[in-house]
Amino acid sequence: MRNITKKYTNGEVTIVWQPNMCCHSGLCAQTLPKVFRPMEKPWIVPENGTTEQIVDTIKLCPSGALSYKMNDQE
Repeated sequence: MRNITKKYTNGEVTIVWQPNMCCHSGLCAQTLPKVFRPMEKPWIVPENGTTEQIVDTIKLCPSGALSYKMNDQE
């Protein structure tokens, strides 16, 4: 299985998703359903949440499939 990494940004933060690591707990969608919408494409829409909401939600990810990077910190 190949390692896939997808990135989504709202300008301030970049969400990094590694689908091969995902355990599908659903915590992201339950916590921030306007951003994390697993039944839609694209399933991550970072413009629908604040950077703080996104970061706080990503920190709940049990598998580490979701991570983030602040765009002003290279």
